[in-house]
Amino acid sequence: MLRSARENGPAALVPLAWLVVAAAHLGAVSPQALTIAHGVMSTLLAVFALLSWREMSTGALRGWRTIIVAGFGVTLLGLVGLTSGPDALLGVSLFGWMVLPAIGFAYTGRLIANADAGGASHYTLAAVLTVAGTVVYAGGSLTGSVTAALLVGLGLVGVGQTIGIADATLRP
Repeated sequence: MLRSARENGPAALVPLAWLVVAAAHLGAVSPQALTIAHGVMSTLLAVFALLSWREMSTGALRGWRTIIVAGFGVTLLGLVGLTSGPDALLGVSLFGWMVLPAIGFAYTGRLIANADAGGASHYTLAAVLTVAGTVVYAGGSLTGSVTAALLVGLGLVGVGQTIGIADATLRP
């Protein structure tokens, strides 16, 4: 059961995480709930990395192992930002979780393209949508308020990352 949760859990957790981020932007999620979520996510990332370390030692999985470790650090920065400030750490955490998976999807797409000409398209699409969402979000953040651009950016990131993780989960 634990193996199944490790293999399939991210396909549910990734879109859920981005829905929570969007809800937080709309004021529907309290800072306390976000703090708890960051604590849970930090724990899950650490446990996932430790339990999967050997299995993730070659190829695309090695790249993702690096991203998970970096993501653990980025998530801890968000947790510190939520508990003791400064708020800028929340931005670092948010943009970190936008950029790190985009790098992973581009890397995975390149590796798969080298092995299977048709297999990389989902990862390429995931990377493009995630980067596009990051750019839209960054542009929208210049206004200093919750705007449609922020939500569209988060939506693009969420859809892009969901495509990538769903492909990783479903790919034999």
